[in-house]
Amino acid sequence: MADQRSDNRTLFVPEGLDGERVDAAIGRLFGLSRSRSAELATDGRVTVNHRVSSKSTRLAAGDMLEVALPTEQPSATTLAVLAEPVPGMRIVHDDDDIVVVDKPVGVAAHPSVGWSGPNVVAGLAAAGFRIATSGASERQGIVSRLDVGTSGLMVVAKSEYAYSRLKHAFRTRQVDKTYHALVQGLPDPMSGTIEAPIGRHPAHDFKFAVMGSGKPAVTHYEVIEAFHGFASAALLEIKLETGRTHQIRVHLAALRHPCCGDPLYGADPRLAARLGLDRQWLHAVGLGFEHPGTGDYVTFSSPYPPDLEHTLDLLAGE
Repeated sequence: MADQRSDNRTLFVPEGLDGERVDAAIGRLFGLSRSRSAELATDGRVTVNHRVSSKSTRLAAGDMLEVALPTEQPSATTLAVLAEPVPGMRIVHDDDDIVVVDKPVGVAAHPSVGWSGPNVVAGLAAAGFRIATSGASERQGIVSRLDVGTSGLMVVAKSEYAYSRLKHAFRTRQVDKTYHALVQGLPDPMSGTIEAPIGRHPAHDFKFAVMGSGKPAVTHYEVIEAFHGFASAALLEIKLETGRTHQIRVHLAALRHPCCGDPLYGADPRLAARLGLDRQWLHAVGLGFEHPGTGDYVTFSSPYPPDLEHTLDLLAGE
């Protein structure tokens, strides 16, 4: 092992990992499996406060953690992150710790198997941004994701410290995430909470469903505006407590009010055609959290993109 090249990382243990074992903490900070993290400690590649650590050492907030990550040759299955400009992606905020982007529709959060289109990570690389290296190689800096077909706000970590703090904030539901969705029909009641576990659909790839064996998911909604003329539809404000894949789309479909333009979850394609929609009407309009660097509570907002605004104009008869 001594002659293997290493990528040496040094960071202070955040409060969110206080009391964690070394192998568990390394896995969460660097996107490694528990067994791989344990191997690093066993091989003497981990020190805590300048002392070689075992895999079972308990960490305290503020400890200096040093990890020598082996520099491995990429395998055939490694997803390359290429610098590629993303037209329409807007930088909402940028500082030493984070960058907040307004993601256009048709853009993925990061590279993935089966996706050859643009992604946020590649777009930031093309724009000259250096982001955190924590997480899987193709997801570096990504602390939360939006579907390809959903537009709006995403925060990406630029420093390792910011990555660990934001990951903890999302995991412990300390981030305020606000979406607007246009749904078919008018929900009754006009405000409420959907609390139903979500899991991978047993019969359809790339689809999720409410199911008893799924993970807990909580969605709050409130009707902003109802439309009864051109079509029966309602504009909702949605706040998430959890962040399951396709959560809003699955929960609204379970309520029998799917997002307009979302045939995967039961929306009427004829209505989408009348509204000129070629994607689900779902936009991440607001994001609020404690800044990992300053400790201040920060908020960001995103206006509707032109295609979603046009749909509302049609419904309003303008």
